[in-house]
Formats: sequence, C-alpha cells, structure tokens
Amino acid sequence: MRDPRGRLDAIFWMAAHLPGPGWSLAPWRTLPTRFGKADTVARQFRRWAQAGLWTKLLEALADPDRPGGAVLRRLESWICRSYRRAWRLLGVRGVALARRLGFLSALRGPPWYLPDPDLSESIKSKLRRLRDCLREKGEAAMRAMLPCPDFFRAAGKLLWTASGGRRINRHLAPP
Repeated sequence: MRDPRGRLDAIFWMAAHLPGPGWSLAPWRTLPTRFGKADTVARQFRRWAQAGLWTKLLEALADPDRPGGAVLRRLESWICRSYRRAWRLLGVRGVALARRLGFLSALRGPPWYLPDPDLSESIKSKLRRLRDCLREKGEAAMRAMLPCPDFFRAAGKLLWTASGGRRINRHLAPP
C-alpha cells in the first residue's frame, strides 16, 4: 500500500459522510475522486475490519493509560463512526465489545434496540439451570417453586428484550 494515511482519510470521510436525510451510511461509490478508487478504499476497509483494526482502536480508546491515548481520544468520533460502518463485518461480537467498553456512539442504533449478548447469555444459563433443577424435582415441586404462574412467559419476554429489536427505524439510527 502506497498511501495508508490517504486510505484512512478516505475511510474517515466515508464514515462521516451522509448522502441524504435519514441515511446513516453513504455508498462507497460516493467517495470523491481525490481519495482514489472507491472499490480500493472499500476493500482496504473490509481487510482492516476483518483483521480487527477497528476493534483494536476501540479497545485502545478505552485504555486511559495507553501511550498515545490523547491522540486517539481526539479521533474518537471518527473511530466510532468507522466502527459503526464495520457493523456488518463485526457482527454481534462488535456490539458486545462496544457495549462493554461504553462506546454507545459506535453502535448503529439506540442501545435498547440492540442485542445485549452478555445479558442474553446470562439469562439463558440461569433459565437452563432452573429448568434442569425443576425437571429433577418433578412437576408438583416445580409449580411450588415458581414465583408466579407466568414466570416462563416473563422470562421469555426478558430474553426477547435482551436479544434486541428486530429492526431499527432510520430516524433512530445515529448519523
């Protein structure tokens, strides 16, 4: 790569560029020609996302004792927007990391609409243990142990909430 800084500038430009009202991401083809070929920049962005660059940058932002942290903090908005653009490539692990580190601006929607993998796994494991315990003791003991008759329905709703909304309205997505 001849100009990594130029590619990074192009990616940051794309991360911040809004093509119109209600949109959160511009297509790569809208990249100005001064940054080079759009498909080359898009390919480099995907490579860096798959190599974990955006994840490492977000982790570095969260570490206050890291050398060069002041420079990274000045780039926080750009890094979070680029991380948000890599959403599809990072998947649920990316959501979990951004939540854990407290970078809600790196998420592509309001936190209450997004899955919470930690909470979801915690609830699932506790419900499995409860189910196994109840199976061992029998149905009569199971009914006596449950806090309310609709316990499993309420637990299902809690799991649904922890897994996030099915879709995020465009007006709720961050710019």
